Amino acid sequence: MGGVNEIGSNKAVSVATTPPISAPPSQFHSPSLSRSPLLASDDHIQPANKTPRISTPRFVTPLGSPIRRALQLTRLDPHDAWLPITESRNGNAYYAAFHTLCSGIGIQALVLPVAFTILGWTWGIITLTLAFIWQLYTLYLLVQLHESTETGMRYSRYMQLCSATFGEKLAKWLALFPIMYLSGGTCVALIIIGGQTCKMFFDVICGGTCTAQPPTIVEWFLIFTSAAVLLSQLPNLNSIAGVSLIGAITAFGYCTLIWVVSVIEGRTEGVSYNPVRGSTEVTCIFDVFNTFGIVSFAFRGHNLILEIQATMPSEEKHPSSVPMWKGVKIAYTLVAMCLFPLAIGGYWAYGQRIPENGGMLTALFVFHGKDTSQFILGLTSLFVIINALSSFQIYGMPTFDDMESVYVKKKKKALPWWFRAILRAMFGYGCFFVAVAIPFLASLAGLVGGIALPVTLAYPCFMWLKVKKPKAFTPIWCLNWVLGLLGMALSGVLVAAGIYVIIDTGVEVSFFDPR
Repeated sequence: MGGVNEIGSNKAVSVATTPPISAPPSQFHSPSLSRSPLLASDDHIQPANKTPRISTPRFVTPLGSPIRRALQLTRLDPHDAWLPITESRNGNAYYAAFHTLCSGIGIQALVLPVAFTILGWTWGIITLTLAFIWQLYTLYLLVQLHESTETGMRYSRYMQLCSATFGEKLAKWLALFPIMYLSGGTCVALIIIGGQTCKMFFDVICGGTCTAQPPTIVEWFLIFTSAAVLLSQLPNLNSIAGVSLIGAITAFGYCTLIWVVSVIEGRTEGVSYNPVRGSTEVTCIFDVFNTFGIVSFAFRGHNLILEIQATMPSEEKHPSSVPMWKGVKIAYTLVAMCLFPLAIGGYWAYGQRIPENGGMLTALFVFHGKDTSQFILGLTSLFVIINALSSFQIYGMPTFDDMESVYVKKKKKALPWWFRAILRAMFGYGCFFVAVAIPFLASLAGLVGGIALPVTLAYPCFMWLKVKKPKAFTPIWCLNWVLGLLGMALSGVLVAAGIYVIIDTGVEVSFFDPR
């Protein structure tokens, strides 16, 4: 008890000498504060305009008995109550499933049959299956790493966990650019895809009968961006749960529509399943590795798992990992029901004729645009647009969080609503500018997949080894070392292969000339 009394006395001195940080009373008792990470002692929080009350500390933490045995106090992070990722912590397994499905499947899945044109039937299916199992395992590791039983910390952001594991400097070198791309770069790609699909939707609806001058592709980009910016004014991650639900439904809808229509219409004339081979042995090898990048790029969303889990309450008997993993299992069951039929059915229907740019969506319009109902084509396009708008919100949220944290940490108060609106509009229209400037970004899927691969397949293994410290040479220790090292090696090879393929085959570069 002497140790407890000493901690209690230190707490009393800290409260008496530290000026309180202003916080709205409604947020002081909210779950977002009661389940926040630890901070330094000078960040204790008191409700505004209230006298500090000194009392014997209670060792009640989200992680229970391990912390009690260590007699550690949980100090609250006042900033989390004002940041969009952690502002609300009343999520559940269903919210997790909505967010995970919306972020885990997207338009990049439609180019999976392109990988089969190089790998063929057998190796294509094997590669897709192994990649799915591998990324699901690393996703499980991230869910388990969200809460630390050693320190009582909740790592609510991927970068936060990387910094705590690898050190701040090394984490920036390893993970900052891939995470930035997976947030901002994905939003740019969504504007390109959304704008192009808006044009396709307009053409389907009008059917050549409209007399009005149709908007240009840049104007479609602008229309899509304006809608995304308007929707981005929802304040926090939990508040977009309904948006993610709509995004998940539309993603599942257009994936199913595309592969079902393609299979029903039958194989195209002159279809061939012979794997495409390069002119030289080196070209063949790099082509194969580039397809691995395409497959890995189809699995996205690992950079958002910790953020999604941060929206959930966590208690000693009910840790957040339980509902989070339940939601992940629901979501990835549906993801598998989309990806495998898309890849296998698409390759069966189009074989080597599958377009590299746009994949299954482009193939649907090119090969079946005239013999398929305009309603089906229009509905598919509309689903793609809605899903792109929904995905923009969840992928933009980490960037919103980073921008707002600068103000919150400096001013120690919530961001005004009008300032939040300006920041998010600046981000949205900044992405629009990049989309217009670099409209060929989607053609770099293999290269980008290689750069972002460690975030999905390698870093979670190393972080688990560093945090959990399993006994050396046990099966789980060996498994994570092998997967982590293989993921890093594969990333380097994929980047080299992506660059080689771009140089060898060429990419139609058109700066400030979207088409």
